[in-house]
Amino acid sequence: MDAPKRPEDVATVTVMAAKDLLGSNHCYLDVRTPEEYNKSHIDNAFHVPYMFFTQQGKVKNPEFLKEVSSILKKDDLIIVGCNSGGRALRACVDLVNAGYEHVSNMEGGYSAWVDAGLAAASGDKPAEELKTFCKFRP
Repeated sequence: MDAPKRPEDVATVTVMAAKDLLGSNHCYLDVRTPEEYNKSHIDNAFHVPYMFFTQQGKVKNPEFLKEVSSILKKDDLIIVGCNSGGRALRACVDLVNAGYEHVSNMEGGYSAWVDAGLAAASGDKPAEELKTFCKFRP
């Protein structure tokens, strides 16, 4: 049996590469919280939160893999994104370890998507309103 995969074992794509791949046969899995997703998201994204914000802090979604398996197959081509890349990377590791074959982390997450000017379909909101504050972003 293969050793469990780690973050460094996960493929990463830039937002521009993700945009091109999403134009073909790849699907986008947004793992941000419902609050973040409802603020703004990539068109046609699948949404399964990897973590929830609770009064006790961040809590991993115990149903994450089950929820993903209800909408995506293990041989689907999947690009995973969160706000800035951290949660998506952890979600990718979990997915790969669960047997998903074609999983890539979108570098920089949805904030990088917005910074690249790709969120135009989200309406007339200023870019800063589309992003969620993250302590890891400048």
